[in-house]
Amino acid sequence: MTTDTLDPPPAPGDVPGQFDTPFDSALSERYLVYALSTITARSLPDVRDGLKPVHRRLLWAMRLLRLDPSQGYKKCARVVGDVIGKYHPHGDQSVYDAMVRLAQDFALRYPLVDGQGNFGNIDGDNAAAYRYTEARLTQVAIDLMDGIDDDGADLRPTYNGEEEEPELFPGLFPNLLANGASGIAVGMATSIPPHNAAELIDAATAMIDDPDADPLAYVQGPDFPTGGTVVDSPAAIAESYATGRGSFRVRARWQVEDQGRGTWRIIVTQIPYGVQKGKLIEAIAALINDKKLPILADVSDESDSEIRLILEPRSRTVDADTLMESLFRLCDLEVRVPLNLNVLDAQRTPRVMSLKQALAAWIDHQFIVLRRRTRYRLGKIADRIELLDGYIIAFLNLDRVIEIIRTEDEPKPVMVAEFALSDRQAEAILNMRLRQLRRLEEMELRRERDALADESGGLEALLASDTLQRARMKADLAVIAKRYGRDTPLGARRTVIAEAGPARVIPLEAMIEREPITVILSQRGWIRAMKGHGDLTSADALKFKEGDGPAFAFHAQTTDKLLLAAENGRFYTLAADKLPGGRGFGEPVRLMIDLDGSVDIVALFAAGRSARVLLAASDGRGFVAQAADLIAETRKGKTVMTPRPGARLHLVRALGDTDDHVAVIGDNRKMLIFPLVELPEMARGQGVQLQRYRDGGLSDATGLVLANGLSWAMGGESGRTRTESDLLPWRAVRGAAGRPPPTGFPRDNRF
Repeated sequence: MTTDTLDPPPAPGDVPGQFDTPFDSALSERYLVYALSTITARSLPDVRDGLKPVHRRLLWAMRLLRLDPSQGYKKCARVVGDVIGKYHPHGDQSVYDAMVRLAQDFALRYPLVDGQGNFGNIDGDNAAAYRYTEARLTQVAIDLMDGIDDDGADLRPTYNGEEEEPELFPGLFPNLLANGASGIAVGMATSIPPHNAAELIDAATAMIDDPDADPLAYVQGPDFPTGGTVVDSPAAIAESYATGRGSFRVRARWQVEDQGRGTWRIIVTQIPYGVQKGKLIEAIAALINDKKLPILADVSDESDSEIRLILEPRSRTVDADTLMESLFRLCDLEVRVPLNLNVLDAQRTPRVMSLKQALAAWIDHQFIVLRRRTRYRLGKIADRIELLDGYIIAFLNLDRVIEIIRTEDEPKPVMVAEFALSDRQAEAILNMRLRQLRRLEEMELRRERDALADESGGLEALLASDTLQRARMKADLAVIAKRYGRDTPLGARRTVIAEAGPARVIPLEAMIEREPITVILSQRGWIRAMKGHGDLTSADALKFKEGDGPAFAFHAQTTDKLLLAAENGRFYTLAADKLPGGRGFGEPVRLMIDLDGSVDIVALFAAGRSARVLLAASDGRGFVAQAADLIAETRKGKTVMTPRPGARLHLVRALGDTDDHVAVIGDNRKMLIFPLVELPEMARGQGVQLQRYRDGGLSDATGLVLANGLSWAMGGESGRTRTESDLLPWRAVRGAAGRPPPTGFPRDNRF
């Protein structure tokens, strides 16, 4: 009898290529390889040419296809196919997207690709498929690649070893800072805004002579392809450039267009960099629909090749600056463009550089390119001189050379031995055509050789002298500066640098059209706002439901905040512009605030009418409060007075700016006058005793100017008033009992 058994698993060392290792170390090693590949070969630009590998391979493939600015266009599908087939084995869509961005004049300050067809627009629409679009190189790309044929940069094998591609471009165009870059790697990112090439070249020229020169003396700030205004202070801009990290506040450019008869509208002519116009208009329209910006009536788009957005104010009384300040806060008419100057240095190491360090690294690279191109030219001159020397020998011994060629089976060794020629010289002589013999004139050969010898001597001197190299570099930069100068359409600065403060928090009053209204609150708590300042005594204007009547009625503005005081000491805030209209009876005010139906309303008034108010409870306690401290932010209101048990908030009286005394009268018909300074100013509490009572409580209180006396209405329809000038008998300290009021004082004990 046999029993089947499972074979034990093989030991790690028994299988070729298999080994035992901790999972965390295996994962970290592989992730590190991926991270380094993403950082160095995909996401971060090189400080020397400002390009990522995909951009460099795109331009190289287009160069090999001879897509120069003077040549015709070729289909983008042809370019993308060459790139992914020979140099960049990635997805065709990602390569085409990179190519599209190089052609967009609203994305790149100095486009490197000249596109023909639909390459997208600033509204956010995508480009057409690559089978429909065509492209060729721009002059900027040619300048960036200039010198690649003169050994300005090394060539390396492509991924499959069948082709060669440049490690970087040697051209004398400051592409990194001029066009900027953005990318997200693993654990790091880069974001470099575009700058003006003419300013960068001026700064580089100054740094060639003086490495300690400040580039900010020439570089004002970013220069975006879409224009706009950078509103940061010079100190903030300098700090960002010094550290290589920061951000720039960019605002849209706008102007007021007069429509006549006092009407106007705002024209936005430039929008911030990176903002899609279509989404911006949608965001502004949403602000209007959601009533988050009541002073803006409409937005429309009249753009063609130039940006032209129309902003219509709600009325002619709206302030244009206030409207734009509100839009800067609420939408992308103001954005922050980040600066993170994280690049690969000459050793392919990622690091964050300052503006000065980035310029210095680019200048060092250009000197290396200058020396490489000089050595390459010297080698070419030496080769040509070697051939010219051979031609001169052949010319001087032409008959013998012809005889050797005619008679010898192997003429090359004979010529080398007889005339002391090199192998190249002998080969060149043998390869000459017969018709070239008549042009081999000694004077022309010697003239060309002397010219090359002089050039060689100058290049040798250039390699040996730092001074000559700096002079040559400045001369070459001057040529580039002339091509991209400030007076050229491409080189003229587009972004204005103009310091401005942060976008202000616009008060609610500024968002509302100011109109007069009459606020009416009935005894049963129904509130409404009638347009205009109506007659508060007119029975026709003040209509109420059956069994209801007026409680409060006063004039206000739609921009006012209304304060409603309840007998429990809580204050509520109502927006005057949100009140229901005056055509009907209004709406219950208790639906607008969280006020219980069993709690009576004590007062309703506009917050801005007086800076200070007097609060008094039914038991005679009170204090002074600032009107601004009574404003509540929520429906639940704000507790200001906390009456003692059995007491309630009895009255709220506005105090005049010149009031210096307080007059108080109780239910016991005794009046007391004391200085206002004896009352504390509080934000919340019970207050202090205004008047002492043996029985009853507070009836009324008011502020007054003692020198003007105390006046009261005599009643009836005459409208006459009576004034008591001598108030000395009623003056006492706060908390006294008081004495009976002057003769003729109203029997209802109301001031």
